[in-house]
Amino acid sequence: MSNAETILAHIEEHRGQWLDEVCEFLRIPSVSTDAERDGEVRRAAEWLADKLRAAGCEEAELWETPGHPVVYAAWRQAEGAPTLLVYGHYDVQPEEPVDLWESPPFEPAVRDGRLWARGAADDKGQLYIHVKALESWLQTAGTCPANLVFLMEGEEEVGSPNIQDAVRKHQARLACDAVVISDTIMFAAGLPSITYSLRGLTYLQLDVRGPKGDLHSGSFGGAVVNPAEALARMIASCRDPQSGQVAIPGFYDDVVPLTDEERKEWEKLPFDEDAYRQELGVDGLLEEGEYGVLERLWARPTFEVNGLLSGFTGKGSKTVLPAKAMAKVSMRLVANQDPDVIADLVEEHLRRVKPAGVELQVTRMHGGKPWLTPRDHPVMQAAGRAMERAFGTAPAFIREGGSIPLVSLLEELFEVPSVLMGIGLPDENAHAPNENLDLGNFYAGIASAAFFYEELAGLK
Repeated sequence: MSNAETILAHIEEHRGQWLDEVCEFLRIPSVSTDAERDGEVRRAAEWLADKLRAAGCEEAELWETPGHPVVYAAWRQAEGAPTLLVYGHYDVQPEEPVDLWESPPFEPAVRDGRLWARGAADDKGQLYIHVKALESWLQTAGTCPANLVFLMEGEEEVGSPNIQDAVRKHQARLACDAVVISDTIMFAAGLPSITYSLRGLTYLQLDVRGPKGDLHSGSFGGAVVNPAEALARMIASCRDPQSGQVAIPGFYDDVVPLTDEERKEWEKLPFDEDAYRQELGVDGLLEEGEYGVLERLWARPTFEVNGLLSGFTGKGSKTVLPAKAMAKVSMRLVANQDPDVIADLVEEHLRRVKPAGVELQVTRMHGGKPWLTPRDHPVMQAAGRAMERAFGTAPAFIREGGSIPLVSLLEELFEVPSVLMGIGLPDENAHAPNENLDLGNFYAGIASAAFFYEELAGLK
């Protein structure tokens, strides 16, 4: 048999065993936001390190951080072959609201060909395909076509506060020729997908303060500037109601425009705007000039209000003029936009439009740079061939509206391309109740990862 046939036969033979292993991983409630579960997060890290050793990694250890540990492992016995850095995360989102789950979130269940549990798709099931892909090569061929380095963090769901320092500290041990991440989704069932761009992020908290304390709206309304109204007007000024575009001067100056080729390729994707709108339960979508929905999701920057708080919000009524108001806002950014530059532009605009009578405090929370890799890069095309071999269908090359801040850093430090070859589906419910992972995609994902190592080695 060929290497490919041997790999596929090995995957088929071990389906049950590997499903049991993933379920064991998913039973660990590694919720990084919950301090009471710090021990469980560490247990997940130790479990993963043990499995990487069992898979054949000669190096496997935990790197301590001020927060949760980073799992590092490596297999480097393919002399002269390229080195691939595999990034993922073993922490998961909180499970609330628990009452909406059809089965307990940390008791994995198999239904309708899917594995249901918190972390199944984001990201335990996806990162585990690379552990099993390496193991498949070593147990069948006795070697792997490429060298592999694993970097798995436990704080992705809390903004990755420590991974960048860990990467810089251990940069020499992480040196690589390419990066692969499996923490994204396929465009649709049956259509494998490779993501070549992510939006970046700037996140701000806006605090507006007026009088020294809450006031009676009858006695003072009309004389005192209302911080809630002032904040609402300031936020409203950030978008042009006619064009739908962000109205902050300079906001679009560095945006890399879409190519005609990209537009044509995206028009071929199986996307139904009416179905999309109905699934969301809304009677209309945000418009922005001539840009379609996918273009607005993948290639255009945004200004979003993530939270608002002011005044009396309890039951009944209370005629209060609030002393303060707060909003959390975020900007999703696209290629060439810098998070710090955008934060400066937003703050300058808000201070220009702020009415007299209130004070504004802007707190910069966190952010990350956008990322874009050419679709025709040889490494990207190698991943495409690997996915086609595994799934039997040529992949779509898509962008993603979300953010993975580490991707840009890895490319900057190592000057190498990144490939995002995820196996999730749009209805996987990541971050929501009833998170799930299609098991067919899981096993095909193992094959696609194994074939990618081979395709990558063939480039040198």
